Amino acid sequence: MADSSVRINALIIDATDPEQLATFWSELLGRPIVARMGPYVWLRRENDLGLGFQQTAGPKLGKNRMHFDVSSPDPAAEQQRVETLGGHRLEQYADGGFLVMADPEGNEFCIIPEGPFELDDEGRADYLR
Repeated sequence: MADSSVRINALIIDATDPEQLATFWSELLGRPIVARMGPYVWLRRENDLGLGFQQTAGPKLGKNRMHFDVSSPDPAAEQQRVETLGGHRLEQYADGGFLVMADPEGNEFCIIPEGPFELDDEGRADYLR
């Protein structure tokens, strides 16, 4: 494979209320809000990756085509913190064994353990058992 000078600079999340959504993710990730420019709210850049929230006119429709996996030494405890911050668990994905959550605007993300975990042949996780 040839080397490429292209890299992911930032992830942008559409939001009807970018300030509220940026506050949720800021608290969850421990990355303070550092800028507001036009329709964007930005969290502090870490590991050379920006995270921004862009004002959009309408709410999220359907399942995300891409989602975040956030890791925690204790996914169950992190679930409670996410719920305190305004997120919620998506029970419809429980059969897959992953702890799938949604932020206040319904964007899906998984909380996974920091260490390794197993997947079966169907891609189901075992860390919640």
